[in-house]
Amino acid sequence: MTAAALSPDEAGPTVCVGEILVEIVATTIGAGFREAQPLVGPYPSGAPAIFIDQCARMGGNAAMVGAVGDDDFGRVNVDRLERDGVDVSAIAVDPEFPTGSAFVRYRQDGSRDFVFNIKTSAASRFGWTDRVIDLIGRCGHLHVMGTALSMPSARDVIDRALAVVKARGGTFSFDPNVRKELKLDEAIERRFAALVDAADLLLPSGEELERAAGVDGEEAAIDRLLARGVKEIVLKRGADGATCFTADGFRFDSPAFVVPEVDPTGAGDCFGGAYLACRRLGMSPVEALTYGCAAGARNVTVRGPMEGAGTRDELDAFIAATPRRS
Repeated sequence: MTAAALSPDEAGPTVCVGEILVEIVATTIGAGFREAQPLVGPYPSGAPAIFIDQCARMGGNAAMVGAVGDDDFGRVNVDRLERDGVDVSAIAVDPEFPTGSAFVRYRQDGSRDFVFNIKTSAASRFGWTDRVIDLIGRCGHLHVMGTALSMPSARDVIDRALAVVKARGGTFSFDPNVRKELKLDEAIERRFAALVDAADLLLPSGEELERAAGVDGEEAAIDRLLARGVKEIVLKRGADGATCFTADGFRFDSPAFVVPEVDPTGAGDCFGGAYLACRRLGMSPVEALTYGCAAGARNVTVRGPMEGAGTRDELDAFIAATPRRS
């Protein structure tokens, strides 16, 4: 490709805005949570938190905007993010509401059932505070997950932050990730489309590509999105790897790593965090895709949505030791 689509890491941190949760995982396979069963956790979680943790572990300048409760679940999250190098100065601690949560159970076919508590938890109770203003004023790149659009407080912060970041020459990435359990009304769907149009980098998985483009078919969706101004699209294909498309006609397909899958939750978020960090650190899309695929694959080999997030050295060792699909 002829030019970098994203602002460099030295321009300021990648800031992620959205929900911070703990995850509780059923150790049995079945249909939902209508009977008693063994559970493990709490694990630090929330798609934006997983993303930004992997970004920091990769060596990127990274920060988080969100909120937790004044409880052990909140401390599990903040401690993990801070330990891994994330700037947590703009994470609010709510004294009244508990930290958000997600309970997950796997079905026989590998699909997942989630029970979320986001709307009535601390996860949705943050705003445009002095600490957020200070952080966004230093931000070089803003990243948003579609899940954040279910929270009015997040929508307000995202709108304000995007305007500030773009005005100071920063860039923006959007992962359309919206769980089926999180319903969006027509107004939020319009905001979703506006975020797609504003994206310098789009990170869809599977059918999210067509949803973001508003047309059917991969080739048509890519053409539509590039015509709308998206500069770089990375399509996450799970066990089939990933593909990068850019506005200047570049395409590269990266094969997946072959690993035993223990827990797929967080794989796409780790992929995105590693890919974005690599691009902002000056790597080519080819190099960044390799690290992204490695980060996603490594994460699925252990239970917990960010327990397998790797440092660059750990991912280098993983890449050297792990076969890839032909």
